[in-house]
Amino acid sequence: MATPRGRTKKKAPFDHSPDSLPLRSSGRQVKKKATETTDEDEDGGSEKKYRKCEKAGCTATCPVCFASASESHKDGYDKYTTWKKIWTSNGKTEPSPKAFMADQQLPYWVQCTKPECRKWRQLTKEIQLTPQIARTYRCGMKPNTAVKPETSDHCSLPEDLRVSEVSNHWWYSMLILPPLLKDSVAAPLLSAYYPDCVGMSPSCTSTHRAASDASPGKLEHSKAVPCVLVPGMNRYFQPFYQPNECGKALCVRPDVMELDELYEFPEYSRDPTMYLALRNLILALWYTNCKEALTPQKCIPHIIVRGLVRIRCVQEVERILYFMTRKGLINTGVLTVGTDQHLLPKDYHNKSVIIIGAGPAGLAAARQLHNFGIKVTVLEAKDRIGGRVWDDKSFTGVTVGRGAQIVNGCINNPVALMCEQLGISMHKFGERCDLIQEGGRITDPTIDKRMDFHFNALLDVVSEWRKDKTQLQDVPLGEKIEEIYKAFINESGIQFSELEEEVLQFHLSNLEYACGSNLHQVSARSWDHNEFFAQFAGDHTLLTPGYSVILEKLAEGLDIRLRSPVKSIDYSGDEVQVTTTDGTECTAQKVLVTVPLALLQKGSLQFNPPLSDKKMKAINSLGAGIIEKIALQFPYRFWDSKVQGADFFGHVPPSASKRGLFAVFYDMDPQKQHSVLMSVIAGEAVAAVKSLEDKQVLQQCMATLRELFKEQEVPDPTKYFVTRWSTDPWIQMAYSFVKTGGSGEAYDILAEEIQGTIFFAGEATNRHFPQTVTGAYLSGVREASKIAAF
Repeated sequence: MATPRGRTKKKAPFDHSPDSLPLRSSGRQVKKKATETTDEDEDGGSEKKYRKCEKAGCTATCPVCFASASESHKDGYDKYTTWKKIWTSNGKTEPSPKAFMADQQLPYWVQCTKPECRKWRQLTKEIQLTPQIARTYRCGMKPNTAVKPETSDHCSLPEDLRVSEVSNHWWYSMLILPPLLKDSVAAPLLSAYYPDCVGMSPSCTSTHRAASDASPGKLEHSKAVPCVLVPGMNRYFQPFYQPNECGKALCVRPDVMELDELYEFPEYSRDPTMYLALRNLILALWYTNCKEALTPQKCIPHIIVRGLVRIRCVQEVERILYFMTRKGLINTGVLTVGTDQHLLPKDYHNKSVIIIGAGPAGLAAARQLHNFGIKVTVLEAKDRIGGRVWDDKSFTGVTVGRGAQIVNGCINNPVALMCEQLGISMHKFGERCDLIQEGGRITDPTIDKRMDFHFNALLDVVSEWRKDKTQLQDVPLGEKIEEIYKAFINESGIQFSELEEEVLQFHLSNLEYACGSNLHQVSARSWDHNEFFAQFAGDHTLLTPGYSVILEKLAEGLDIRLRSPVKSIDYSGDEVQVTTTDGTECTAQKVLVTVPLALLQKGSLQFNPPLSDKKMKAINSLGAGIIEKIALQFPYRFWDSKVQGADFFGHVPPSASKRGLFAVFYDMDPQKQHSVLMSVIAGEAVAAVKSLEDKQVLQQCMATLRELFKEQEVPDPTKYFVTRWSTDPWIQMAYSFVKTGGSGEAYDILAEEIQGTIFFAGEATNRHFPQTVTGAYLSGVREASKIAAF
């Protein structure tokens, strides 16, 4: 029952606690009420005794409930109990009176948007701050009313003295409760979390959990991982881990700071709530609109929190945003900015960088550094950009990549981000892949499934073998698989049919395609070293317009000098001197090397001082893998009736010696209008075709197709190409792998900078994502971040 209004309680719930907190905003009101009450008591001759305010220097002598939420104030108390019920059902922290004050009672602070003013003003208690008010507020405005501001210059009024204190380093440490944002843009992405664990207020409608989720602890113990899809957001954008979810690349825990964040912002190690609130907001805003640079000015209107702490949040969001920009978490991809709109402050601009190589890694780094405001020059040996990305657009109706064109795992993949920025779509591969035998027969899917099981079982045994720490000697993967296979046959007594053996060879050829090498050169211990890290999940797709569309946009506006092969890099002096083969000399403070691994192995670049033995050992412990491609255009789609709309079909090799020769044929037109097939040459088959003329390779490919479609006529192609990556003087490879005796650590060693001056990028420097355009791109972003920080 509520206490009658005239009765005095021993102690109001809030006393003068807000007047002793940095998040106080109505302390003056408290003092005023207390003074008035004291005066009345004196006039009436009251002899009541009151506990004085505990804060030094406070003149208040009568306890007054700050929020009018004690039982003696029925309306306020009802509001408090209603709020408490909502907070308890949605949040995890205690719904204390202090939390109520911070969440419901403190006034909002807003900054005048006039450039010549920028003073902070306290809004009256009844005004609810919105992003629109924050964007447009000017001193003297009366938001949410029809009253026009007076003509007097309100900007000339002095700023509240408390505002200047907020910037002091000790201010934040005095906060009793951390700020919790209201109606954060991140809320829809974090609906599976307790809002107060990820920096959001549990009292807002946007953070209300469904009734079925209201039981305490449900989110922590639920095994189901909800799929969070936000209307209007690309379905491949999933920046936050959901509870109990793991193993997804480029995801962050919204309730935990990452190690590099703790290193950069150690002041938040004790209570990371404010940092998490702002970081999560920034990420959500970026993925809501990744086509424009995200600036502090775009973030600030979305920081909705009561009290002076909003001023501190606004100050901090700039620091956090610049950190996330430098790390490549936001403001990345093909984003371009004007010369007067650099993404990092002027402190970062006093550097010059030479980048050697205009492939995905070099262009990614150049774009990032250029956007940061750093001077960049790119030297490229070839007469085109792209490196191992080279699209052939001479085929009617389709683009065929002579190099990379497939995206493996689209969720959070930066390629998906850049496609969104450019407004281009990818084609999701279907799962169907019929295996066709020479002679034209389609293999029974049950046989394929059975041999796929045995193939994966062989690899599982390899995994178990390498767990044995007494096995110190690495062996070739091919040798280990053969050993395990023979042991299995001897112990089980199972005899595979000839067709089953051939299907097993098909799966082994796919493994050689993945490694870029025949299996007798690949490390059994470390062949899949990157699988120990979170990988990109989701759809595998064909980038139908080709990667060149992305790379051309990355290169836009950059200083790129083609036909400029580099001969030597001298970093013995104050600046680095780079000399090209024609004798041209360029100097810069930093140099980023992005040439293919094969060129580093062959000493195509001379370093002075020479590279360390440690780095050279790492370089030589990796293999420069090779695959080649053949693409053919036909007068009509002769394969349609047999493969029935599948995106690819497999070729069962008639023997182990034919393994890797045109193992899979890809239909390059998802619309099924044009007649282009592409196939791959991998493993030992690469060496077999190296000495052949293109026409001879074509003849072998056509012989294979006519065997696979023996029941019908297969027309001659109207156009074709055969790649020769192994003989390209400035490439000489497809992608890297770990050689026998090597380890994944070599990727990290190769990525290490030298004296803060020479940096390295490329797929062979990315331990987590080697062998891919994505990995190469991310390595460039990584090095741009390191260069900017040095």
